[in-house]
Amino acid sequence: MVRRIDVTGANGVRLAAWEFADPPKGRGDTDHALGVLLLHGLMGRASHWASTARWLAERHRAVALDQRGHGRSDKPAEGPFTREAYVADAEAAIEQLGLAPVTLIGHSMGALTAWQLAAKRPDLVHALIICDMRASALGAASQREWEDWFRSWPLPFATLADVRKWFGEDDPWVERPNPARGEFFAEVMGEGSDGWRPVFSRRQMLTSRETWVHDAHWEELAQVQCPTLVVRGLDGELGRAEAQEMVRVLPRGEYGEVADAGHLVHYDRPEGWRTAIEPFLDGVLTP
Repeated sequence: MVRRIDVTGANGVRLAAWEFADPPKGRGDTDHALGVLLLHGLMGRASHWASTARWLAERHRAVALDQRGHGRSDKPAEGPFTREAYVADAEAAIEQLGLAPVTLIGHSMGALTAWQLAAKRPDLVHALIICDMRASALGAASQREWEDWFRSWPLPFATLADVRKWFGEDDPWVERPNPARGEFFAEVMGEGSDGWRPVFSRRQMLTSRETWVHDAHWEELAQVQCPTLVVRGLDGELGRAEAQEMVRVLPRGEYGEVADAGHLVHYDRPEGWRTAIEPFLDGVLTP
């Protein structure tokens, strides 16, 4: 069972949170279950966490958040889409939903939000999982590549099958056929009168990305005091050397990796992802 709970983020932005509310096994009341908040990456949505949230909900209170500009949450025309706004939104969700002390699980941009919040509000965060997010600056060239990539999308798509094929096979960024990637993007498309288009604004995504790609984030990483697991896909965007350096910088860091997974680690290889993170969660989520 999943239920939607709206919360109020920074600047009054309405955010859709999705609680996977199956009663945790061995507990009579979900209010006493330890909280987990899942934060998707850029262009993602809460539903991308469904498989993870379902097994988490067997023992814990699992909530996935549609971040501003994404999913069913508000997409304010003028933002803001700053790092501060995303962090404040997650902070508000934790407090309004009574999740603290929470375990944060973030993918890509959501992982950056998670560790920035853990550095800012250590009182709210019990543990942290960082999934395939770099601490190094990506630079202006990376932002230009994204601008060009967005322009290459053959919008509108006539059918969802076309969405799956383009993002899973035909996209020039795809090195080999990847059906999971096609499914990932099919989940962020909505049907209009002329076909299928993304439920987010590509302009807003670029605006959001602009606020963090030019900067390194090592200093905030070093301020994270809680137990933290850094997980990478072997074919993802976070290299092994950088991931291991992130673990070294973290005061209580651990390392994990998932074989045959790209950047969409939890979506590419859900079983491998579970195998990589469950022992860590068992340790930090045992009352």
